[in-house]
Amino acid sequence: MHRRKFLSLLGGAGIASTLGTTKAKAASNASFDGYPDAMGVLHDSSRCIGCRKCEEGCNTVNNFPKPEKAFDDLSVLDTKRRTNSTTHTVVNKYNVAGLDHPIFRKQQCNHCMEPACASACFVKAFTKNPDGSVTYNGDVCVGCRYCMIACPFSVPTFEYEDPLDPLIQKCTMCHPLIKEGKLPGCVQACPKEALTFGKRSDLIEIARERIRKHPDRYVKKIYGETEAGGTNWLYLAPVKHTELGQPVVGKKSAPELTAGALGAVPMVVGIWPVLLTGAYAISKRKEKIAAEDQKAAVAQAVTETQSAADDKLKAAMDKAAKDKAASIERETKKAVAKAEKEFEEKLAALQNPESEEVEESSKPEGDA
Repeated sequence: MHRRKFLSLLGGAGIASTLGTTKAKAASNASFDGYPDAMGVLHDSSRCIGCRKCEEGCNTVNNFPKPEKAFDDLSVLDTKRRTNSTTHTVVNKYNVAGLDHPIFRKQQCNHCMEPACASACFVKAFTKNPDGSVTYNGDVCVGCRYCMIACPFSVPTFEYEDPLDPLIQKCTMCHPLIKEGKLPGCVQACPKEALTFGKRSDLIEIARERIRKHPDRYVKKIYGETEAGGTNWLYLAPVKHTELGQPVVGKKSAPELTAGALGAVPMVVGIWPVLLTGAYAISKRKEKIAAEDQKAAVAQAVTETQSAADDKLKAAMDKAAKDKAASIERETKKAVAKAEKEFEEKLAALQNPESEEVEESSKPEGDA
């Protein structure tokens, strides 16, 4: 649906709304509980070598234009990247303190079990499919971009370069290929088995088994198991997931967080309140997450500041101790020099007694 058509329909609906008070449940209040046999992908960053083969596979199956820099040019990994309208997956490099080698993480749509994008979309342009993927229908999209605001992982992107009919773009988990019984393009292309495709419940067991067998290789956390209500894209890592750029999100899904704000409303009279209230609820959710991030950042800053203050105090005390020692040494040298001078003067007087006799003879006789 084009925006002009949508706005004209909305204007006509505004008149019709005065004729009745039919109520309907807002699309953004829909709850997606996921599917028991849903598929997913497990990304193991301890196996990822940052070769960008997954990016090339994604590019091929989606018939995207080739990037400016070839896929075998790994210099792009020196800059943090995010997905865009013609790049549905990217690999980023992270240099973690304490490690002598970088760690790589693949980023794409996480295909939430209860998608925030679908929860925020009042025209139902997003669909959670039984195979676990979240797909998009550009024919009904009105370009409000609330999905971009709602997504806790900042995945959906907009075709700003298309001035006529821009659409939202994101990874579909290769939904068409899955329907044919094939693997997603990125999984097919991975040479190191860093990506595993399968039933989500099986992937969780695989991840737990790897953690159990190799506790020294992985942190004891499967990112995506509970985040935002759970995602069909799961992650294993040898370091904290936040050190690999993963956002801190709660366990509650978007429908749970916005259910109170986006309840049943009059069909047309309530359309703008739904949009505005939905945006407010989403922004409040973002603020809550931001506040948690800020609290953690403040705590870290306090720790770092205290550590820096302790270092400065120690340095000042060391300097003061050195200055005191230097001052004592200078005074000692002065005293020794003075004593040596006085001793030499007395010694010279003893060795030259004539000077004393001259001094005695020069005195008046009455003083004798």
